[in-house]
Amino acid sequence: MSLATVLVSGGAGFIGSHVTAELLRRGHTVRVIDNFSTGSRENLAAVGGDVELIEGDIRSYERTHAATKGVDCVIHLAALPSVPRSVQDPLTTNEVNVTGTLNVVLAARDAGTHRVVMASSSSVYGRAQGLPKTEGIVPQPISPYGVSKLAAEQYCMGFNAVYGIEVAALRYFNVFGPRQDPNSQYSGVIPKFLSQALDGVPLVVFGDGTQSRDFTYVDNVVAATLSASECRLDGPLICNVGCGSAHTVLALAEAVGRVAKRAVQIEHVPARPGDVLHSFADITVAREALGYDPTVGLEEGLERTLGWTLAERSADQNVALGEKR
Repeated sequence: MSLATVLVSGGAGFIGSHVTAELLRRGHTVRVIDNFSTGSRENLAAVGGDVELIEGDIRSYERTHAATKGVDCVIHLAALPSVPRSVQDPLTTNEVNVTGTLNVVLAARDAGTHRVVMASSSSVYGRAQGLPKTEGIVPQPISPYGVSKLAAEQYCMGFNAVYGIEVAALRYFNVFGPRQDPNSQYSGVIPKFLSQALDGVPLVVFGDGTQSRDFTYVDNVVAATLSASECRLDGPLICNVGCGSAHTVLALAEAVGRVAKRAVQIEHVPARPGDVLHSFADITVAREALGYDPTVGLEEGLERTLGWTLAERSADQNVALGEKR
């Protein structure tokens, strides 16, 4: 599928800014809608002049529809992420992730947009048994976040069935990489671990640390997402996007120590409600439908993320020194 103009919802966010940059590198015209609740203008600083930026909230149908006019494809990444956040505030999670997605697909229908690619989540599997997680498993989400992502998927599938919009829902597995904020209480475990290791403080582990995840570097996710926006789809697509391997949180802590060249200590705290114990992806469907092949493994991804983290810290120190002078 040859695209001219792509709208990235949440394009100023962690994943969204990487997707936006790669779209531009491939020669697409890119429009971004973001309300900057979790994203930042700094994430788009390197490409700002090449992007049409619309500040707006996907909870507003009018704003979303205005952003979608003249667009060939929507890559829908805007969301309120985090299982713990959804446990604390399920209503807002639902408004953004479910009503927001309904607005996106409705705006796409009304604007005559051909395709919507949405970011779903491995959280939809929840307590469903069986490893690795295959798309044929019946989802059993155990957090409001997982429920919201499953509902968003179903809105996409329903709009395909009723209105013929091409749709792809990509179930991302534990994405990490540059531009994740380690200071947010809702950020993923990897930016927190790297920050804690560099600060020489214990790495905080929820539960006993034997829970396992499919940690997926952001470049792999970007490749799958753009493939879903560009390739031929023979029907509505739901597929996992991960690396197809599992690492326990304790093994992750050891890897962070190796990469950061620090002796790390662990501080165990109580497990969090809504977290699943084990999850990793079967990526057969993504390989077959998208030609997806993850190219960056865990340790290489950690090294790249560490490099970015150190650069950010150095920049922050230089700013602080400048302010003191």
